[in-house]
Amino acid sequence: MQHPIIEITDLSAAYDQKTVLNQVNLTVYERDFLGIIGPNGGGKTTLIKSILGLHHPCQGQIRFYKDGKEVPEINMGYLPQYNSIDKKFPISVYEVVLSGLSKQKSLFRRYTREQHEQVRKIITRMGLEGLEERAIGELSGGQLQRALLGRALVSNPEVVILDEPNTYIDKRFEAKLYSLLEEINKERAIILVSHDIGTVLKNVKTIACVNETVHYHPHTEVPTEWLEEHFGCPIEMLGHGAFPHRVLKCHDHEEEK
Repeated sequence: MQHPIIEITDLSAAYDQKTVLNQVNLTVYERDFLGIIGPNGGGKTTLIKSILGLHHPCQGQIRFYKDGKEVPEINMGYLPQYNSIDKKFPISVYEVVLSGLSKQKSLFRRYTREQHEQVRKIITRMGLEGLEERAIGELSGGQLQRALLGRALVSNPEVVILDEPNTYIDKRFEAKLYSLLEEINKERAIILVSHDIGTVLKNVKTIACVNETVHYHPHTEVPTEWLEEHFGCPIEMLGHGAFPHRVLKCHDHEEEK
């Protein structure tokens, strides 16, 4: 039996007195691979920020669990959207990954030998050997994503949250990324936010469509009619390779928070 690690109950959130999320209920389980989809402006980013403690909801509760028992917090790794990263910032691949351990280090103490060893192991796992001293501005999109994923994993979190991880990477690396995520999912839960419905349905285990509220689907055999109903706009099916891709038809939504 899988135990819950995150339980969201009756959560509502707003920006500038405008409701973005309303009465959201959602449970994330151990070793779940939850795909979060939804239209722009539907509240996907707000939901993630609420889970991470970066946005305070108007009402509702977010509970965390470990080994079946409620705890004040759990260790979460976060890979932000690619375009939120300042590639001109003078920091190396090694320093990026090491920064994922900052919460575990005392303010006036150096990182331990064990922590540095953990960074080296993660860099190897991400296939970044030889690039440790490379500045992030010199990396390809795929290399930078792997460095950021390494930062999210180095603290050995209970759950990893990925916000649009396949943005600005080519299809060849996208396949490698999801192969890597499949391995990571054997050890911990993953929450993946993406606008690419076809890719999400191909790789995740469960689906949550966020459009002010949340509609949960316990597997990925999702009818087009269900998607259209909860996106609030029509979706076209495109036969492309071995898997049919779902894309949104032209429609208007406000910019997402």
